[in-house]
Amino acid sequence: MAVLEIRKYPDEVLKKKALPVENIDRSLQRLIDDMIETMYAAPGIGLAAPQVGISKRLIVIDVSLGEEKNSLIVLINPEIMDTEGIADSDEGCLSVPGYNSTIKRAEKVTVKGLDRNGKPVQIEGDEMLARALQHEIDHLDGILFVDRMSSIKKEFFKKKYLKKSAVCSQESAVRR
Repeated sequence: MAVLEIRKYPDEVLKKKALPVENIDRSLQRLIDDMIETMYAAPGIGLAAPQVGISKRLIVIDVSLGEEKNSLIVLINPEIMDTEGIADSDEGCLSVPGYNSTIKRAEKVTVKGLDRNGKPVQIEGDEMLARALQHEIDHLDGILFVDRMSSIKKEFFKKKYLKKSAVCSQESAVRR
């Protein structure tokens, strides 16, 4: 297993719709294991394949951060089937480090997909799990949580985050 590089905003791969997984083979199993290791190392509660530069409809989630047995979820080709309610909550993203914002999402979701062995599964989630499922599935559709902010918040984000990123890049170049 390996810790993969997490792509950061504004990387183009994060803006593209991921392709469906066609084959559940050894290479996909290795990718799943690497994504799980990467998510825990970050640390994060979810990771989508586009975040590691792979255009596949694959997500891994563990809202317990690995502390609860059997809390890890692997979903291949996930689809949101039903939503209920609306809730505002603070949200961040491994691809947008150091930035959080309050985002509206459904309080409860029902998601279907395939587990890592290709068996159909249906997951009902509320609270943090519902938020994580929606967030990671958004990544598969080329949507970041910042795309769900109001236009005023989005403009503020772009100015602040891109300015911060430019400063970090310059500091990094100086150290080399």
